[in-house]
Amino acid sequence: MMRRRSTPGAGRRGIALVAVLWIVAALSIAVTGIVHTIRSETRAIGASRRMLDLQAVGEAAIMLALQGMTAAPQAGQRVPWRRVDLPYDGRVVTVEVNALNGFVDINRAAPELLAALFAVAGGLKGPAAAALAQATVQARQQPDATGQPLRFEAIEDLMRVPGVDYDLYARLRPLITADALGSGKVNAQAAPQELLAVLADGNLARAAALSNARLQGAPTMDTSTLRTDFIDGGVGTRYRMQAFVPMADGSLGVVLRTVDLNPDQRAGLPWRIFNAETWMHVPPEKGG
Repeated sequence: MMRRRSTPGAGRRGIALVAVLWIVAALSIAVTGIVHTIRSETRAIGASRRMLDLQAVGEAAIMLALQGMTAAPQAGQRVPWRRVDLPYDGRVVTVEVNALNGFVDINRAAPELLAALFAVAGGLKGPAAAALAQATVQARQQPDATGQPLRFEAIEDLMRVPGVDYDLYARLRPLITADALGSGKVNAQAAPQELLAVLADGNLARAAALSNARLQGAPTMDTSTLRTDFIDGGVGTRYRMQAFVPMADGSLGVVLRTVDLNPDQRAGLPWRIFNAETWMHVPPEKGG
């Protein structure tokens, strides 16, 4: 009977081969992790550069539009709405200017207007919309530590009202403000199309017709078919300005600034910016 003899050298070679394989596997995992990290950082840097480019171009376009609004002799001729195309940095940036009282002021709007907003734009049933309108009024009238009405400091504060979830807030967000400082009514000439539908008691076709006529250059909007008890023709000094910036990759960026045309004495500017937002517009999915 013959016996096989194992040599110490063969065992050591086997152990060394296993160790080499483990080292190769570990290095492969490490390299994969490094590549993934580099790619992630590259994407993050690219996104940051896009946002910086968007903000710089959008702010420049808004400043040009503001200069046109405040330059004499047009300074005293404040219009409620305008849309202007401005060439800048090799692209055309569209700036839309709305008087701020073209939106529903959640600090001053009457319960009836709030109820119409919640019903038409928010999609709530009549009784639920009326109840939420009353809850909104109660929330803004609660006294603070000094006994003054608490009011909403920003439109996001609407979500502190019981019954306002994020989905409802997202639908209302483009149509509301907390800073109009007006009568609490809406300047229909400056209102976006979705808010015109509220003023038209939910008549979408009427709102679309009015909005299209404005886009085509109609000097004034015929508001005779809208809720006159919700409408105020004043303009004021506060505006919401949105710059729509075409990006190199084909997407669309939006820069929003809320501006008071009264001079900012502290900054030495002929206007004051008190709200700033920047985001990338995400188009709806096809077939959605």
